[in-house]
Amino acid sequence: MENGELRERLLSAWIGINGFFKDSRMTRELTYNEAVVMKLVYDQYRADGVGRVPVQSILKRTNMLKSLANRTIDSLCAQGYVVKERNGRALSLRIVTQRLPDFLAVHQRPLALAQAVIDTIGPEDAERFVRICERFLDAEVQI
Repeated sequence: MENGELRERLLSAWIGINGFFKDSRMTRELTYNEAVVMKLVYDQYRADGVGRVPVQSILKRTNMLKSLANRTIDSLCAQGYVVKERNGRALSLRIVTQRLPDFLAVHQRPLALAQAVIDTIGPEDAERFVRICERFLDAEVQI
């Protein structure tokens, strides 16, 4: 396959998968952006038992505009899922453990969606997809 055709297919696949996840309404209780931020905070909680994530890290990982990230964070704070913490000039979010069961209930829908993808493409291709995505993210390709 020529490189030009591969690029076109890659763009089509990218657009398709992006639309699939955004249009799937991964959660009904949270907006897409709220679900993404909560997933980042929850992943940190799973890693360290605290779940404190610098806002700058969220901006970098999501490529959200600062204004959109601030609105998303404010909404999550208002819902009681996270609290803001300042350390000097650095702002972080920390998961509210009392609301963790509520988030985990909401998180079941995206997990079921992930399982449907695994069931459709098989565990080997799902693992390969994850490895490719992780490699891409680790390279920090600038788009």
